[in-house]
Amino acid sequence: MVRATRSFRTRKVADRIKEVVAATCEGKIKDPRLGFVTITDVRVTGDLQNASIFYTVLGDEKERKNSAIALESAKGIIRATLGRELGLRVVPTVEFHLDALPESAATLENLLAKSAARDLELDAQRSGADYAGESDPYRKPKQ
Repeated sequence: MVRATRSFRTRKVADRIKEVVAATCEGKIKDPRLGFVTITDVRVTGDLQNASIFYTVLGDEKERKNSAIALESAKGIIRATLGRELGLRVVPTVEFHLDALPESAATLENLLAKSAARDLELDAQRSGADYAGESDPYRKPKQ
């Protein structure tokens, strides 16, 4: 994976690439294999030579594969559009990466649901429990 630097210019270029690629996928690419693609993030190297574009696809594994093939075949159109829109001396090379964010979010949601169910079980067990010793274990002064 390409490591992105945090300068203002690289962030600005990355944001612009994200907008241009999203608009290009929506309007210019007429490939029927391209599904409902959302551009989630763009990371640009410090020298603005390489851009890693992260995307998600709504649907099953077959639609993800078809969309990946469509994006790879449309790289030339996307890069040409970037060249016109960005106005940079060198147009960055483009790499597409399927973003694992939805899958990791679903995994976290499942873990949180299991944890909440376990908390409810423990609360039910605690409701009928008695203290092992006295109800107030602290020493009190003698009267």
